[in-house]
Amino acid sequence: MAMRGIWIAVAAFVTTASATSLGVVSTEGGMVEGENIRLGLSHHMDVFRGIPFADTPGRFEKPQRHPGWDGILKATEYRNGCVQLNIPMMTDTSGSEDCLYLNIWVPHGSSVSTNLPIMVWIYGGGFLFGDAMGGNFFDNYLYSGQEIADRGNVIVVTFGYRVGTLGFLSTGDSDLPGNYGLWDQQAAIAWVHRNIRSFGGDPDNITLFGESAGGASVSFQTLTPHNKGLIKRAISQSGVALCPWAVNRNPRQYAEEVALKVNCPTDGRMAACLKMTDPKVLTMAGAPSFSSSPDQPVVNNLLLSPVIDGDFLPDEPYNLFHNAADIDYIAGVNDMDAHFVAGFDVPSINSQLMNTPVEDVKRLLASFTKEKGKLGFDNAYSTYTLDWGSNPNRQTIKKTVVAIETDFIFLIPTQTALYLHANSSTTGRTYSYLFSEPNRMGGLVLPYPSWVGADHADDLQYVFGLPFTTPLGYWPRHRDVSRYMIAYWTNFARTGDPNKGELSVPAAWPEFTDSGHKFLEINSKMDPSYVREKLRMRYMRFWTSVLPNLPEIV
Repeated sequence: MAMRGIWIAVAAFVTTASATSLGVVSTEGGMVEGENIRLGLSHHMDVFRGIPFADTPGRFEKPQRHPGWDGILKATEYRNGCVQLNIPMMTDTSGSEDCLYLNIWVPHGSSVSTNLPIMVWIYGGGFLFGDAMGGNFFDNYLYSGQEIADRGNVIVVTFGYRVGTLGFLSTGDSDLPGNYGLWDQQAAIAWVHRNIRSFGGDPDNITLFGESAGGASVSFQTLTPHNKGLIKRAISQSGVALCPWAVNRNPRQYAEEVALKVNCPTDGRMAACLKMTDPKVLTMAGAPSFSSSPDQPVVNNLLLSPVIDGDFLPDEPYNLFHNAADIDYIAGVNDMDAHFVAGFDVPSINSQLMNTPVEDVKRLLASFTKEKGKLGFDNAYSTYTLDWGSNPNRQTIKKTVVAIETDFIFLIPTQTALYLHANSSTTGRTYSYLFSEPNRMGGLVLPYPSWVGADHADDLQYVFGLPFTTPLGYWPRHRDVSRYMIAYWTNFARTGDPNKGELSVPAAWPEFTDSGHKFLEINSKMDPSYVREKLRMRYMRFWTSVLPNLPEIV
């Protein structure tokens, strides 16, 4: 009899636990029902896949609200990404124009969650590629929000936005103003703000986070006047609005090149013709050239990007930081963020057998300082070779190439954005980091030499908890890094302070101020001694003070 009572109690507990779900949720478009998954005895999660946050967008038009649906939408399937080039060959396209959908992860404890912080992810891909879920590894999606939501007790949202030609082509005027992908992002953020309370979220505590073009997008979303009051905090990983690839300053020329490829005129009829052209043909016509050299670095080929349109971006990004004055902000880069790009421009850096000629270092610096001519080059070369000595070894030269590209493409713009945010902030706090966990392929798989640090996108696997979802692919130290990053990121989303929240951290991360310049170095070995200051100050001074003040060549 006693045993029967125990089983009844267990059954009642399991029944109660299994009922920890939002069930059918009411949104502005209609009712939605996701999937409830069990993660532990008193631990559940609702996952909603493929909720439309806007209607199928008109070609080269801003997104519009979804007209809604009848009945209950079964939100159990991820939807197509937006039309884009297939990588790596870029000889075909995939995706759909019907792609403005989002996914939501809602964790629950012993009762249904309410008033949780929201973390909204914006994917990268050079404004050319990407989708809401990312790569699929062993049936685990890179951008699955499950680990972050579960461990950090936050709601995670991912969504699709237009990329490539359909997302960012612009004629530089009102015919095709551009920034359609940014408007898609803004529509998703606004939808979350309007609807997330029904999912147990706090609409007044939304944190954006993103990487690469997604990090730059996060930056743009904090700078535009169209998000006033919608965003509480933001995290930019390896990309900000000030990056040299983040704004296309000659969109008309590029639009005309695309028009010629698809047999459209380049006069006043161009926009109408482009709108009538097959989306796959348009997307193929926007394929960038990745042929590069030290004289023509690959970063110069990334031309499908946001534009200063007088609407979403009413001014140069560096003049818009007052719009982010009350937004808490984290930004940082990986210590060898441009290694993958440098491998295109100077392939010898990844060769175990070949030396990298000093001449290639000179050519690269000359290409990045060409507006200032010989004087700019001389100052750059002396800055980057100051520690070389009389006979630099092979590795020193190779690492210098990576440092030059990392500084120019990612690090210096990010530090500049941090300065501007700290200087412009009223209530918004500012935090700087450097991620330096060595690349996991270094020394094991060509073409990664053993000296390679954290390459571009190496941080993503840790932020999204892959060492926990696919444990056989990682060592315990990788789980440490993942634990640290999820703790800092979700604490920040909850409180605006990465040190304070529901998870403990290995080191107290100080604020970045215009006088303190402090940052946190993040890796598996970190402890309180990994709080540093004045990140690459010599190089920062060169790019932001010395070079701009040199006379331009005429």
